[in-house]
Amino acid sequence: MKYFLAIIGGGPAGYTAAEKASQAGKDVVLFEQNALGGTCLNVGCIPTKSLLYGAKQYYNATHAQKYGVTAEKVQFDFAAMQKRKTIVVRKLVAGIKQRLNNEHCTVVNGFAKVLDQEPTTNDQRLTTIECNGVTYEAENLMICTGSTNFVPPIPGIKDNPAVWDSTDALAATELPKSIIIVGGGVIGLEFATLYHELGVPVTVIEAMPAILPNLDQEIVGVLADKYRKAGIQILTDTKVEAIQGNEVTIQSNPNIPNIPSTLTADKILVSVGRRANLQGLEALNDLEMYRGGIVVDEFCKTNLPNVYACGDVTGKIMLAHVASRQAEVAVGRMLKQIPLQRIAYNAVPSVVYTNPEIASVGITEAQAAELNIETEVRKLPMTYSGRFMAENEGETGLCKMLLDKKSRTILGVHMIGNPSSEIIGAASVAVRMGYTASELEQVIFPHPTVSEILHELKIEN
Repeated sequence: MKYFLAIIGGGPAGYTAAEKASQAGKDVVLFEQNALGGTCLNVGCIPTKSLLYGAKQYYNATHAQKYGVTAEKVQFDFAAMQKRKTIVVRKLVAGIKQRLNNEHCTVVNGFAKVLDQEPTTNDQRLTTIECNGVTYEAENLMICTGSTNFVPPIPGIKDNPAVWDSTDALAATELPKSIIIVGGGVIGLEFATLYHELGVPVTVIEAMPAILPNLDQEIVGVLADKYRKAGIQILTDTKVEAIQGNEVTIQSNPNIPNIPSTLTADKILVSVGRRANLQGLEALNDLEMYRGGIVVDEFCKTNLPNVYACGDVTGKIMLAHVASRQAEVAVGRMLKQIPLQRIAYNAVPSVVYTNPEIASVGITEAQAAELNIETEVRKLPMTYSGRFMAENEGETGLCKMLLDKKSRTILGVHMIGNPSSEIIGAASVAVRMGYTASELEQVIFPHPTVSEILHELKIEN
């Protein structure tokens, strides 16, 4: 059978594209070799957040006295947390299956391989794909193969039972007695939060001068200070030279005194980034690549006729909500929907689910300086919000807003404090729509909410 669209990969990009195209009456075939939902749903965002929420409940219970609540003999059951995580994932996977259960969408479980592309008329091509011994033809191909954990070339990592990646950590049925986390990015810091709140000694090793190096460093500094005071050992500007069993040999930073050259822990979690999955695409030998990702235009179209790519495989911004938006835009382009929509990469929100949460959208001060943009910065502690004060005893938080000094448009918003993840969406709208500071001031925020902090960030015109 010939399909309008063949999609390889059933993660956020893949299932979003399949749903959008099939609802438009187009015949779609979606190939997924594992479970629908991809990394995010099965071994990423959702299971991590499920465990983090359980850890937060335990942490809140053991710190409830500051709110006038006494909780005695508080315990947690990690196996029960894992069981709940699995149930949450299964329910969401079932929900995706239901969304794709229509007459125009065919889901095939198996490894899909592109066989060839045959020219048709008007410089178009028909793609042939093989999966489970069956061949399929499609007018359009969308590559949504995602990414996998990157394994750095550190001696002693491979075939070492003491070394985990994030998938191993999520599958573990027991907590480690102690853990070293190699990589101070988003994934590393979220796992550091999980283990610390459940009482596991944590050391984070980051080769860059700071953890979360792509985020606003004043915001990150608030988290780093808190975590160090809480007992998490954070070693920045520190390189891992080798791993042997449970021992990690480091090239230490001379600015951090009294750190031995060898550190030991029950488990070593390596989390230093992800790389695009390109297996099965070998027949597309003219596909343009850049730094390991597939090059796409503003509509996620590759250099090959009728071939699109969305999500992590593009190497752009490896976030599930970006993948979903890319898929919407790509399918809209295929369907020739007018007006053609584009992706606002300048207004992509990101969240680090630490405790407290960090949320960000737009550019940072450092990025503005690199772009030679003259900015004005306003910042306030989150305690300017009455709701924040009521619910975050002992926390100060911080919220920053960057404006273009000439146009007065909002270029970025960065915050730390709970629940920043639920507030950043409003800031994303402001950045996406090009609001000025005075236009945002005219927006009415509900009271009392922590989101009012955005209204309090008044910058003189």
